[in-house]
Amino acid sequence: MTRDDVAGRITPEADRRRGDHDLNPGTVPASRLMAAAVLIPLVEREEGLAILLTRRTNHLEHHPGQISFPGGHREDDDAAPEITALRETEEEIGLARERIEVIGHLDTYVTRTGFEITPVVGVVTPPLDLTLDTHEVAEAFEVPLEHFLDPANHRRMSRMFEGRERFFWAMPYDDYYIWGATAGMLMNLYERLR
Repeated sequence: MTRDDVAGRITPEADRRRGDHDLNPGTVPASRLMAAAVLIPLVEREEGLAILLTRRTNHLEHHPGQISFPGGHREDDDAAPEITALRETEEEIGLARERIEVIGHLDTYVTRTGFEITPVVGVVTPPLDLTLDTHEVAEAFEVPLEHFLDPANHRRMSRMFEGRERFFWAMPYDDYYIWGATAGMLMNLYERLR
């Protein structure tokens, strides 16, 4: 799949709201929704597109140690989700916004933990000269886009949480366990690109 294939299937704005409630009807956020944005960085490699992901440090308050996209809270002076996603990406992994071409959005993703996330899709032109903010990011790594486009790699999982069974998507890759909101957004990307 090429950059043009992806760009032709990604919308300029978020179309609808998705989230933890998709697999768990009746789930409502634990608190007032906080606006956030993440960048889904598609890195152009000779062998094809790859998705750049991060592993969060273990001491963070929200989602410690989990695999995520670079991103975070929307600040008052962020005029649009793209600004939040690009700013946070620069802060977290040192990827300069000049190397990123924003091509659109996926659907807004609402988490049970109270985040309303706008996934911003951008194509990244190598070389990548990353400088990780070691307070927030333990590691950055790439996964071939084709891995996420193969339904054999999609797992609908469940765990008991607060006395009830909760369902979520998981998409393991090598030693990385990609699940929850990140996997939910990757499922949205899969649905757009399939």
